[in-house]
Amino acid sequence: MTAAPEGQSVTLDLLKKKMTEFARERDWEQYHSPRNLLLALVGEVGELSEIFQWKGEVPKGLPDWKEEEKVHLGEELSDVLLYLVQLSDICGIDLGRAALRKVKLNAIKYPVSKKQSQTNITSTDNNGAGSC
Repeated sequence: MTAAPEGQSVTLDLLKKKMTEFARERDWEQYHSPRNLLLALVGEVGELSEIFQWKGEVPKGLPDWKEEEKVHLGEELSDVLLYLVQLSDICGIDLGRAALRKVKLNAIKYPVSKKQSQTNITSTDNNGAGSC
C-alpha cells in the first residue's frame, strides 16, 4: 500500500480503497459484516476513551502531553476512523456526503441567533457548544 503524496490531503475514498485492499490481501473480507465492523469500532472507541479516562479536562493542543502520548492518541483515533470508513463502505453509505448533510441538518436544528452571532464574533472564549 502506498501513502498519499507529501502535502496532499487524505480523502475518505483513499482510506476506503486502502482498507479494502488491506482486507483483501489478508482474506479478511469474509469477516467484515456490518455487525462485526461496528463491534470492532466500539472496541476502538473504548481504547480511545481509556487514553482520556483519568486525565480530567484536557486543554486544546494537549500542551502537557508527551510526544509518545500524542502518537498513541493518533493511532487510536486512526483505528476509529478506519473502522468507521469500512463500516460506511460495507453499508453503502457515502460517509462524506452523509456528514455534509448532517452538518446542514444541524444548522437548521441549531440556528445561530443574532445574540449568539454577535457574542461569537466578539468573544475570545472557545468553549462554545459543538467545538472540539
